[in-house]
Amino acid sequence: MDLMTTVTIAVAAGTMLVLAVAMSLVLGWANRAFHVEVDPRIDAINDALPAANCGGCGYVGCGEYAEAIVHEGADIDLCPVGGPATAADVAEIMGVDVGDAAPKRPVVHCSAEYPQRLGRHEYAGEMTCTSANLIAGVQGCIYGCLGFGDCVMACEYDAIHIVNGLAKVDYDKCIGCSACARACPRNIITMIPFKTERVMTVACSNKDFGKDVKNVCETGCIGCKSCEKVTKGLFHLENNLPILDYDHLADDYDFGDALKKCPMESLVWVGKPSAEDIAETADEVLPDVVEADFKTTVDKTEWRG
Repeated sequence: MDLMTTVTIAVAAGTMLVLAVAMSLVLGWANRAFHVEVDPRIDAINDALPAANCGGCGYVGCGEYAEAIVHEGADIDLCPVGGPATAADVAEIMGVDVGDAAPKRPVVHCSAEYPQRLGRHEYAGEMTCTSANLIAGVQGCIYGCLGFGDCVMACEYDAIHIVNGLAKVDYDKCIGCSACARACPRNIITMIPFKTERVMTVACSNKDFGKDVKNVCETGCIGCKSCEKVTKGLFHLENNLPILDYDHLADDYDFGDALKKCPMESLVWVGKPSAEDIAETADEVLPDVVEADFKTTVDKTEWRG
């Protein structure tokens, strides 16, 4: 190797060394100048969360939810996967009272299986609820479950299935991530608070008048107000549908009179019955389990019973 080549290599190596040192100094300065202090509570909350990143809290992931709690004052009981235990941990980190938060689980506000649906027509399009929802006349009731299983595909826990055309939740597997509620194009699956393992719900979303409901469904609510009259304010009618006030519902409330008075059997128990429930109803045939979250194709509504 001649002298010229040696000098060239040495100059190149020296230049690279100088540039590396210079860049290190610049990066070190930038790290100090632009450093943003991270509230240690964010990391602590993130560690307390279950890392499911399911979006059930309304945020993109657990990290974003942790930041929202600290910086935006987001509610500490929004994690459906962690439930009350996680809420208690987060409350301790934030130094607040968790209160009496109840885990939320999905309920399907429709109880009509294929035989109970009137005015059904053959559908030959893409076999998804999202596509079928765009076509008029698939079935008479424009509020009912379409039964093509978008909710099933969205659930990562095998906790919801289509049985005879109707979405039904397996509460033994459900963690309350709300993926099924978000996937339903008719928004008839809502997340409601489960203060007990088994809760009462209104298994219908049809807001039409009674006569019109009977023309399209054999089990739809006709808005007769019977449940409202016998429950002393727990139900109230909105747009021809009874709404159940879960906030003022006692854990041990007896819905026996309301169930007897409902002419369409639109009131349905959902969830997992207790040992006492099973013993008391050993000789009865209980309604099928349904699921929740309510809105229609034409409007948005708050969660209800």
